[in-house]
Amino acid sequence: MKRYFSIAVLFLLMVSTVSAQLDRTTPPEPGPAPEVKIGDYKTFTLSNGLTVIVVENHKAPVVSYSLTLDVTLPREDNAVGYVQVAGELLRAGTTNRTKAEIDEAVDFIGATLQTHSKGIYARSLSKHNELLLEIMSDVLLNPTFPQEELDKLVTQYKTAIQANKEESRAIAENVAGALVYGKDDPYGEIVTENTLDNVTVELCKNYYTSYFRPNEAYLVIVGDISVKDAKRQVRKYFGDWEEGSVPQNLFPYPACYEQPQVAIANKEGANQSTVMVTHEAMLTPGHPDAIKARVMNQILGGGSFNARLFQNLREDKGFTYGAYSSLESDERVGRFTAAAEVRTSVTDSALTEILKEMERIRSEPVSDEELQLVKNVISGEFGRSLEDPQTVARFALNIERYGLPKDYYETYLQKVESVTKDDVREAALKYLKPGQAVILAVGNVSAIEEKMKKFSPSQKVTQYDYYGNVVEKKAVSGDIKASEVIEKYIDAIGGSEALTEVDDLKMVMEMEVQGMALQVNLFQKRPDKLYQETVMNGNVVSKQVFDGEKGKMQSPMGDQVLEGEALTQMKESAKIFPELTYVKDGVKLKMKGIENVDGKETYKIVVTKPSGTESSVFYGVEDGLKYKEVAQTPQGTVSTTFADYEDVEGILFPMTMKQVMGPQNFDIQIQSVELNTGIEDSRFEVN
Repeated sequence: MKRYFSIAVLFLLMVSTVSAQLDRTTPPEPGPAPEVKIGDYKTFTLSNGLTVIVVENHKAPVVSYSLTLDVTLPREDNAVGYVQVAGELLRAGTTNRTKAEIDEAVDFIGATLQTHSKGIYARSLSKHNELLLEIMSDVLLNPTFPQEELDKLVTQYKTAIQANKEESRAIAENVAGALVYGKDDPYGEIVTENTLDNVTVELCKNYYTSYFRPNEAYLVIVGDISVKDAKRQVRKYFGDWEEGSVPQNLFPYPACYEQPQVAIANKEGANQSTVMVTHEAMLTPGHPDAIKARVMNQILGGGSFNARLFQNLREDKGFTYGAYSSLESDERVGRFTAAAEVRTSVTDSALTEILKEMERIRSEPVSDEELQLVKNVISGEFGRSLEDPQTVARFALNIERYGLPKDYYETYLQKVESVTKDDVREAALKYLKPGQAVILAVGNVSAIEEKMKKFSPSQKVTQYDYYGNVVEKKAVSGDIKASEVIEKYIDAIGGSEALTEVDDLKMVMEMEVQGMALQVNLFQKRPDKLYQETVMNGNVVSKQVFDGEKGKMQSPMGDQVLEGEALTQMKESAKIFPELTYVKDGVKLKMKGIENVDGKETYKIVVTKPSGTESSVFYGVEDGLKYKEVAQTPQGTVSTTFADYEDVEGILFPMTMKQVMGPQNFDIQIQSVELNTGIEDSRFEVN
């Protein structure tokens, strides 16, 4: 025991002595940047000009083929979207296979096959790579661009636009792109329903034949394959691909602003704002400043919890869940963006802090600790990325495509470690332009417009719509009242006399949710009775019932008896024609101006019901019809557009509705409307 005790005491004394000699107030000096072995790759070129890069990796029996065009995309003018559509249509059918046959063949071998406007990506087990290449080469060399598949894509794109109109970030990206690059620039063009209507099979074919040429393409092969086998496969499946000249699209560099451009866009019913500071950046891939600029942006807001924007706007001020910045390089024109989602009340405060941090990193040296922390983060991310063979392939492609030094990535961490505080400040001065930026907020315009003036030297704030167009604000004549707009709507759909004669209504609606067909049956009866059921595959999956006093909801989650505010809201929604009784029910109406809805001028009326629920309703200036309603519900903001009005026994009903609730987007078709059929009161009993 004494011996063991002596050894323990000796050990403690040694530790104490060493600890006493260490100065823990000064962090240790960072060691030299580690040497990086990226891994070998081989390149060869076919006689048709196709450059092939092979990265062997035999750790898993998988191989991938990534074809990338090295081209500058054209301006799409009045058919914006056709280039993207053409890329997706590549795998929609060939002269040898239908889309269904392609899908079945790919699924049978458990492979992946994706196409896009600048190439194709395919991946499978190495034992299936010959079959995969047969399909891939067929898709590449023999596409047919079927009209029926084009029509489906256009419909999907239009549906996506309807959803994006309700997403503040999507609105912000459209407006920012139009302002940074210009709407006539390929980078600033915006896909619209009208431009999609101009997309044709001929345009898609012309894009394919003009740009899909082997002499302007790279094929990167990664995985369980030898260079010898890769050469044999590429010659067999891509050797007949014909080379040809490719259009050289040259566009002017976007003009820089002389002072900040302050812009706003409206997101109906928003209780928060998307704020953004953005501008162009002349930073190309592999530029001598690229690594310095990356370090600078990482310190400012490049994704780390320790980045200044995150620490300021989230940790210190509590404005947001996250604030970030990006500095993107591009072969033509890069872009800087700092953005966050914040409460409406702090829209201007958040932008003030973003601009302050941009100015601070331009004017003050960063700390040694900040600089070293970011270097460590970049080194860690870089090291982890090397575990993926696709990283080596991407590096190889960049070296070949942009003419980078062969050791560019092997010495990358050394370059990162050599970045100084002066380098960071110089990069900030060169690539951050707060005085020439687009300063943008998307949210409740009436609440943020005045706040945004502080960022404009001229006090000018311009409002834009989803399509990047300036919103022409028109004042409403003082003679027109909100109540008169409601009266015009009642007259437009049939008149108060016809509406009051409707004792009951039955409406059948059809929609699709995540590929499943649903039928919604709605029954209403005076004075305030409602029954609504949702049917899937012949089975009722949910039900809402209100008998005029009591309400109940039934769903797979169980039954819920409605009380309080929910019960009041159910009673309000039970009215067949709610506008008829707005005055009697104490509904408050407020005229908010004239706005454009899908090309139609409308009066915007804010409707506040006794329950406190508020909605913005848009009525046509010319015809008085209701075209849109944005309501605040317990589930969030619900936006509904109305179209295709038809006469049913002297009353107009919209036969098409598009509804957006968060990420969900529903196309609702009214199959039938029946009036005064004598619906029994038993239908509305609440058990």
